[in-house]
Amino acid sequence: MQPPMGNERPPPPNAPGRPVSAFVPGAAVPPPPVASSQFVAGGPFGHPGAAPPPRQGVPPPQAGVAPPFGAAPPAAMGGYRGPAPPQGPFSAAPPSQGPFATAAPPQGPLTSGPPPQGPFASAPPVQGPFTSAPPSQGPFAAGPPPQGPFATAPAPFRPSPSSLAQPQSPTGSAMPPPPTYARPPPPGQSQPPPMQGYYPGAPPANPQFPMSRPAYPQPVQTMPPPPMGPAGAFGNQAAYPSAGPPVGGTLQSLVEDFQSLSVSSAPGSLDPGVDVKGLPRPLDGDEEPVKILDAYPLNCHPRYFRLTTHAVPASQSLVTRWHLPLGAVVHPLAESPDGEEVPIINFGSAGVIRCRRCRTYINPYVTFADAGRKWRCNLCTLLNDVPGEYFCALDASGRRYDTDQRPELSKGTVEFVAPTEYMVRPPMPPSYFFLIDVSVSAVRSGLLEVVAKTIKSCLDELPGFPRTQIGFLTFDSTLHFHNFKSSLSQPQMMVVADLDDVFLPLPDDLLVNLVDSRHVVESFLDSLPNMFQDNVNVESALGPALKAAFMVMSQIGGKLLVFQSTLPSLGIGRLRLRGDDVRAYGTDKEHLLRVPEDPFYKQMAAEFTKNQIAVDIFSFSEKYCDIASLGSLAKYTGGQVYHYPSFQAATHGDKLKHELSRDLTRETAWESVMRIRCGKGVRFTTYHGHFMLRSTDLYTSSSGERRIRVHTAAAPVVTDLSEMYRQADTGAIVSVLSRVAVENSLSDKLDSVRQQLQLKLVRSLKEYRNLYVVQHRIGGRLIYPESLRFLPLYILALFKSLAIRGGYADVSLDERCAAGFSMMILPVKRLLNFIYPSLYRVDEALTMEADRIDGSLKRLPLTMQCLDTGGLYLLDDGFTFLVWLGRIFPAGLVNSILGVNLANFPDLSKIQLRESDNEPSRKFMKILKNLREKDPSYYQLCRVVRQGEQPREGFLLLSNLVEDQMAGTSSYVDWILQIHRQTQS
Repeated sequence: MQPPMGNERPPPPNAPGRPVSAFVPGAAVPPPPVASSQFVAGGPFGHPGAAPPPRQGVPPPQAGVAPPFGAAPPAAMGGYRGPAPPQGPFSAAPPSQGPFATAAPPQGPLTSGPPPQGPFASAPPVQGPFTSAPPSQGPFAAGPPPQGPFATAPAPFRPSPSSLAQPQSPTGSAMPPPPTYARPPPPGQSQPPPMQGYYPGAPPANPQFPMSRPAYPQPVQTMPPPPMGPAGAFGNQAAYPSAGPPVGGTLQSLVEDFQSLSVSSAPGSLDPGVDVKGLPRPLDGDEEPVKILDAYPLNCHPRYFRLTTHAVPASQSLVTRWHLPLGAVVHPLAESPDGEEVPIINFGSAGVIRCRRCRTYINPYVTFADAGRKWRCNLCTLLNDVPGEYFCALDASGRRYDTDQRPELSKGTVEFVAPTEYMVRPPMPPSYFFLIDVSVSAVRSGLLEVVAKTIKSCLDELPGFPRTQIGFLTFDSTLHFHNFKSSLSQPQMMVVADLDDVFLPLPDDLLVNLVDSRHVVESFLDSLPNMFQDNVNVESALGPALKAAFMVMSQIGGKLLVFQSTLPSLGIGRLRLRGDDVRAYGTDKEHLLRVPEDPFYKQMAAEFTKNQIAVDIFSFSEKYCDIASLGSLAKYTGGQVYHYPSFQAATHGDKLKHELSRDLTRETAWESVMRIRCGKGVRFTTYHGHFMLRSTDLYTSSSGERRIRVHTAAAPVVTDLSEMYRQADTGAIVSVLSRVAVENSLSDKLDSVRQQLQLKLVRSLKEYRNLYVVQHRIGGRLIYPESLRFLPLYILALFKSLAIRGGYADVSLDERCAAGFSMMILPVKRLLNFIYPSLYRVDEALTMEADRIDGSLKRLPLTMQCLDTGGLYLLDDGFTFLVWLGRIFPAGLVNSILGVNLANFPDLSKIQLRESDNEPSRKFMKILKNLREKDPSYYQLCRVVRQGEQPREGFLLLSNLVEDQMAGTSSYVDWILQIHRQTQS
């Protein structure tokens, strides 16, 4: 992504929108530059046909991302090209006549003055090696001075425009102004570098606080050489090994600017010098940066759009020094937070109001002029005419009187109803076409029965009633078409054996209206399991079946669900049993195992996308089925890959039923496309996710209404690298890094991918360390910003994830590829839980009252040291529940929970957990139910393993304890020591 401002996503199932650059108007003094972005979201099926009306003026719209199907996962974007101008279209003072002319200066991350309840006020620090002084209630203000020899240290001084005559401390307490002093210059410099930072006020009148830039004064403080101080004086951190902690006013500054971790040990000691219990761990899960909304209340919710840092660099040099991804995670069709409904706006005869030059949609950051007859685009600054039907007078501050009644002017997320001129054809009805493998493996595993019953149970809930279309095609070594004409009492099956020249035996009635042919469809689903129960055919003609499905669906588009249980072996698209070649690992040919072997599947994906067809892959093979090739159908159409290795209906039936039901019944956007528009100097250059790059920015709702979902976000433009670190979003950074790593694994060795991730982490922490190490004389400590305290652990967890870890023996090729496809589309919260799973101790909760159990579960660090041999533990990664039984856990309680006697049931892999008629079982099943309800997008399959049961314990549990040392990988402590050494080299 490029600066002055800095895939849901490219339109996979969830399409992103476009960013908008803007300032916060109305401040009495010029605010810091702000970059805003506006993005329009589409749904699942990218449709080239829905183009907006001809553009006037000189627009160069950004490339869009078109996924063919919307209610899916998010996409990530990043990249930066070319230096950005230091000031945007609104770098000067905002016009006096604006919608927010009388508003107080925004309380943002760069605002000075007595800090209010800011968007980034820190929570009280945890007691551990990362303890800092309790922060005050301000955006970045430090808290009350710590107790001890530094209790009298004055806090850093940041004057506000309203209190220049009598400066106040950031803590809000009455303190005299700090004396003027200068930091000792670093080696080789004669003058101390000024402290970086902005505040949006006028230049201070007090000459004792010099300015480093005329427009944005910066207070400068210095300190005397820090004397040695007692170790206990700085929280519970260890003493500085080479120098005492800084004293005077600089301790408060240090606490405010960064956190540090002692990693030094006594000479000759085997102790690494790291407090293991105090290491930062994300036991509260993902922290959505909702506090940003306090500073920018007109922004869309971070659930839709999250920047990797909410401080956009003003120059290319800052981007170069950032080292981490500069981008955004976009999930435009995510579920609304707190159940809020997205406002739907119909402009009627006025038409959708857009900038005539850059095509930006009207949004809360535009300003009005000429008594309300003109509006100024916040991206390109062009003055546009206000249609007569949309006119409203302005108040004394330049704000429209009806602003609060206009969602498009007061909310960051809205939907516009698109007029007919935005369409080249009427909205198509939602259509579902099922491609079902009926070879012998599908019959014996029970797949057909589960699929048929699940589809039948969902018929009443399919979106789009009464317009919904449905069709089926079954295949083995031949193709079986099914006629669902409404006048029939039973469906007619027609077999096509010519796989080289596929044709449709009927021109119509292969894809029918569900309401008209409901009885025929139900009859087919009832008979499907028995129809092929004697089938012994082991072949699979998936390629010809895909071509036939395309011929059926190409006129109206829709959703194609493929159920595949055998490696494609006949006709075009047949695949060979590549499997894992141990000799390829570590060589330049290693990545070839993870890319499609046959270009047919990517070519078919391109054809599907052109016709607004999204493909979901359900894979059930007992053996290798080449997910790398089949998954490309979902990757380029905005679809999803569901993998059920060694599927058996008794074991996996509930999981398949839940995930297929949700896939069919969730709200879906059809024929959708996404576009992102940015302020001047900002450009997204790369996109990561499941989608196909296209243009336009519409989608069709299931009810058949053409809509444009618009998300608007603004972020400050900064010239201070430390501000970028302070505003960093670890969740968004890890999401982008994981997608880039998965994509890099398709063209490079896994070892090289891991090295690239480690290099980014080391360079970023080293750059951050250089900001402070000279001024504060900190040695023997790992310096990191508070906002990135979990990043080292998440990078380590990413190393040990299914998609990135190890080599040949660590995980099967299909499972690795399936995990990679999932990581490309998971929302931030689910991705973080996937790479760093939740571990709970359950046996203690079973002794509590039923209504207190849910609140009693606390996440534990992922290390073997947290496991008690007399306990019962549950590991949840969002896809699987792992129940771990300690060696001395009471046998009677085990028998009650599992419903079987372990003495007579030695193979725990075949246990099916069901609720039994006893209190421990009911409580345990309630715990599982509550965890599943927190995120219904997947169904966690439950597995049971005993302590010491090898090899199952190794690959089910121990491989997920990411803080422990595993084969060829570091423990968390060793990882911290390694990163520290590299940041100092």
